[in-house]
Amino acid sequence: MLGPSMNLDFSKLDGLVAAVIQDGSTGRVLMVGFMNDEAFRRTVNTGDVTFFSRSRNKLWVKGETSGHRLKVREIHTDCDRDAVLIKVDALGPGVCHEGYASCFFRKLDNGEWVENERRAFDPEAVYTTAPGKSEAGRK
Repeated sequence: MLGPSMNLDFSKLDGLVAAVIQDGSTGRVLMVGFMNDEAFRRTVNTGDVTFFSRSRNKLWVKGETSGHRLKVREIHTDCDRDAVLIKVDALGPGVCHEGYASCFFRKLDNGEWVENERRAFDPEAVYTTAPGKSEAGRK
């Protein structure tokens, strides 16, 4: 359970904190999402990373449709306590709804964004809950 020393400042982003998700083994940044107080508490209590979807205005557990869950290793906060860094074990070939290991699969090259890695999985085969729906809409 969370003690008073772990209070985060949810006031700066309309009740949310930014959540940077990092691979606990490699250090690679996998994705960035947002958490409200309830999502943060569920993440701590369950060990599965839970986000708050701004577009759907509800909680969602990463991997609930894909099975590519994020298991918490460590949770850190910044000096202002308005962002968290969560080191995880990523279960599955990738976390990006476009099929990549990381959401950061593009780099700026001579003024243009280029993909700098191959897809890790076929998103059409993974996200089968509804046509055109994926975990992307849950951010």
